[in-house]
Amino acid sequence: MKCILSTLFVTVFALTGAGGVRAANIEKTLVSWVTLTDQNTRSGSILTIQAGPRFDGIIWAERAPGKWMAGSDLFSRTENEQDRNRAEQVDAEETVQLAIVYRGETVTIYRNGDVYASYPAQNIDLLNDEENYAIFGLRHIGGNGSIVGAIEDARIYDKALNQQEIKALEPNRESVIKPWAWWDFEGDKPAERTGRYAFNNLENGAKLENGKLVLKRGAVFVSARKELRATQPYVPFTPQMPDPVPETWLTYHLAHPGPDRAIPADPNCAIFYNGRYHLHYIFQNEGHSFAHLSSTDLVHWKWHPTTLTPPVVGHGMFSGTAFMTKEGKPAIIYHGQGSGRNQIAIAQDDNLEKWSDTIAVEPLTVGGKAPEMRHWDPDCWQVGDAYYALAGGSNPTVSKSKDLRTWEYLGELFHPDFPTNLGVEKGEDVSCANMFPIGEKWVLLCISHALGCRYYVGDFKDGRYLPEHHAMMNWARWDFFAPESLLTPDGRRVMWAWCTPWVNDMQRAGRRNDFETLMQGRIQPGVQSLPRELSLAEDGTLRIKPLRELEKLRTNYREEKNITVTSDTPYLLKQISGDALELEVVFAAPVGEEFGVNVLCGEDGKAGFPITYGAKRRNLTVDYIEPPFSLGAGEDLTLRIFVDKSMVEVFANDRQAAAAWHEYDPAHLQVSLVSKGGDVRVKKVTAWDMKTIYRDASK
Repeated sequence: MKCILSTLFVTVFALTGAGGVRAANIEKTLVSWVTLTDQNTRSGSILTIQAGPRFDGIIWAERAPGKWMAGSDLFSRTENEQDRNRAEQVDAEETVQLAIVYRGETVTIYRNGDVYASYPAQNIDLLNDEENYAIFGLRHIGGNGSIVGAIEDARIYDKALNQQEIKALEPNRESVIKPWAWWDFEGDKPAERTGRYAFNNLENGAKLENGKLVLKRGAVFVSARKELRATQPYVPFTPQMPDPVPETWLTYHLAHPGPDRAIPADPNCAIFYNGRYHLHYIFQNEGHSFAHLSSTDLVHWKWHPTTLTPPVVGHGMFSGTAFMTKEGKPAIIYHGQGSGRNQIAIAQDDNLEKWSDTIAVEPLTVGGKAPEMRHWDPDCWQVGDAYYALAGGSNPTVSKSKDLRTWEYLGELFHPDFPTNLGVEKGEDVSCANMFPIGEKWVLLCISHALGCRYYVGDFKDGRYLPEHHAMMNWARWDFFAPESLLTPDGRRVMWAWCTPWVNDMQRAGRRNDFETLMQGRIQPGVQSLPRELSLAEDGTLRIKPLRELEKLRTNYREEKNITVTSDTPYLLKQISGDALELEVVFAAPVGEEFGVNVLCGEDGKAGFPITYGAKRRNLTVDYIEPPFSLGAGEDLTLRIFVDKSMVEVFANDRQAAAAWHEYDPAHLQVSLVSKGGDVRVKKVTAWDMKTIYRDASK
């Protein structure tokens, strides 16, 4: 069988409709015996069953280091709070049995036959899908993560085993209950014993040894029920907004129009070239592809034909960045899903629709050997006559090249003197990385899959990065995720991030399931944040402002001045309301216990979406999140608030910014000012309605 991964990324997501899940049987049991020789890896699987984009798996250390969990698509059947679950303490030679039982509306995890965790979940049927796959190593097809160790035996049962039945199981021995699928990893070639999975492939260094599946970082074993079908000839796809645009969709945020999924929808490979800004983002068309847009003003965008896609390139398109070559050509570097390598391509036309054959980034040590490194979310930049390429993940690495083809491995990106007072460990996940200079410093934007979007400020010298400052940029799972930036011709650094309602965080906050609303089409998939301008303050932290070009969307100016807000009595703004607004509210140097703005509220000024602060506090409250923020002595508070249907973005004194989601109700469009524990004076409230960015796509 041909290389299965390079084709899987094309087919798995394309088969979502063909592989519909039938409600025949939601009960199943996954069992696997594993020896972990390196417990520092994250997000790997010792057995995943996947159909289309949906999957269930026995996942190692994704949400919490050292802990097992039941992984699932978008964490929809994954336990939210894992604090009570015991961290693994097994040594590097001990085999441990993990089993996950899906029974009714409950998921139960067993470790060596003992209950490890149990919680309610809406289980689904994956076994009846004729297109399903079993995956070992990767979290799922289309995902990341690694297992370093050996799997002795793995099984799937098409029923929910009880605790006694699980305890009775032994590796490499038949069980009383016949397994639905069984991999014992005996012999020279991988095989599934029941014959249900006839096509088996080892990739990226996975191998069979002494009756075990041996996995290293990045290695994967995939078992397929059917031989992969050849795909139809690819016809370039150009996303288009529906006509009419649904009334509940956002007005002035850039978003994927569908009909394909855009989860994830990470912004990638942004660059200014030949008079236009170009931006790509991930969406699922023939697998993970890059949607391509361009603009002359960073506000109004047009879609280009999709040409960076698995049928054209030969692998999936995942996170990366854009840069200029020494010869003045736009280039992109990204993770080629299924290729096991980061890849580089160089533009062959001025519209960035044609690209060179890809160049795999394969660094060698000084001794000419392939290093032990993870090939993951990359970035590339130029210093002097040399290119530097970052490879992301835990303890990211860096390599150096003069020609983009021959790379010298330099080792870990972070300097050995990595500070201990940053509030984050040196080994924390650095994914969706984007590094660039601002002034005399270097900024590293990235995410941690466990923590969220964040940034470092520091120095890049002699091929090492020494951060001095670290801060978060979001405070709920995917509300602001996967950052990407570019440099404008006038020298501004502008960034975006992918924003989407996150089901588990919304539920924890006592809110309706907005992710289901998104899936029903009320909110666009693949929403990008408003563009943000970044600059560096004297104290070494980022200054964050909304993009100045957004001002061209303003219309219907109005203002109210010199308002006194009485404690515990909402002040309803009489001339200002709406669901597509920009507000600027200036509070006089505060003395109140708590004060702020309530947008999308009722006629009584209550409910809605609160944005508040207090004179003695060190954080804002932006509805369900609390970004850190504090004012200096005698400093006014200036809030710039962007309301766009269900999405709200807040900028405070150009020092803090936050994006969050709200349950949109077209009957609640009012804006009120609030105070608690004392009156507060508002110097001025300015408001504009915001025009849509989707009426004119010709710019």
